[in-house]
Amino acid sequence: MDSSTPNEYTWLLSNKFTSSSRGFPLTIVSSSVRPYVELIRLEKPTGIALMFWPFAWSLTMSAFRTGVNPTAYSAQLFKCYIAAFIVRSSACTVNDIVDRDMDMGVERTRNRPLPSGRVSVSSALIFLFVQYTVGLVFFYLAFPGLAFSIYPFLKRFTHWPQAWLGIAMNFGIITAWTSSGDAFNTPLITSAMAGCWCWTMLYDTIYACQDIEDDVKVGVRSTAILFGTWIRPLLIGCGLAFLTMLLISGILNGQGTVYFVVSVGGTSCHLLWQYKTVDLRSPQSCWTNFQRNGHLGWIVWGGLIVDYLRSVCVSV
Repeated sequence: MDSSTPNEYTWLLSNKFTSSSRGFPLTIVSSSVRPYVELIRLEKPTGIALMFWPFAWSLTMSAFRTGVNPTAYSAQLFKCYIAAFIVRSSACTVNDIVDRDMDMGVERTRNRPLPSGRVSVSSALIFLFVQYTVGLVFFYLAFPGLAFSIYPFLKRFTHWPQAWLGIAMNFGIITAWTSSGDAFNTPLITSAMAGCWCWTMLYDTIYACQDIEDDVKVGVRSTAILFGTWIRPLLIGCGLAFLTMLLISGILNGQGTVYFVVSVGGTSCHLLWQYKTVDLRSPQSCWTNFQRNGHLGWIVWGGLIVDYLRSVCVSV
């Protein structure tokens, strides 16, 4: 038997919580650390990817414009990943602190560290303070932290929390562009933000479809509940707007043919595939589709990075 306390061990048994069923990295951390790893969803990397891609896309578009050398670009890209990780981790923590009572009434979330009692509120607040401090001191991430602090409360008062999430998730576009040293391009950044906002509306509405029945019971609101049988038209509209903004952003940035073929064309095919395969009545299908949006980021970045590397090679 491990070093778990009797209460914790009983909880583990009753909920069939085993390291083998949870996967990496929960299998390699101690029982005392595991709840905090869960709190930041480290075992679910899709959220980190969705936070990171706007950083990466914006930085790569700026690098294409300025011709920055690959070494400097790579270093900056790594910093963007760390920033995305910190923002996403703190967002999960603050969300779980605020939603702990509601999470107890939702099947998918009732076993999270806070509603299950494996992490106290005071410990979670200290953990959150550390994350905010690191983000503020090293990466100047004050706005994203504030934005995600507001988001959990919106679910109680409006059916449009996804609209606010679209701003918070994609503020990395502005952060990355500013950190690159390139002049602020308002039309380009606005179109990129608008496109990514529509993308967030798309994938987070699908994510919310997992919990519609439980959310109605506990009073959580979402675009999934608001649109009901009209969710698919909403997804079509958001997808088309996202593609349109990708196209406009590419034109404004003077991107090459590869971007329009791979990033815009490839994303069109991926979104069509998502639409054809997702079953909005199946929580598992919705979760799988949500994860696929993390994969979609590679397609957009693929066209951008090829354009950038070609431009660097030509200038050498």
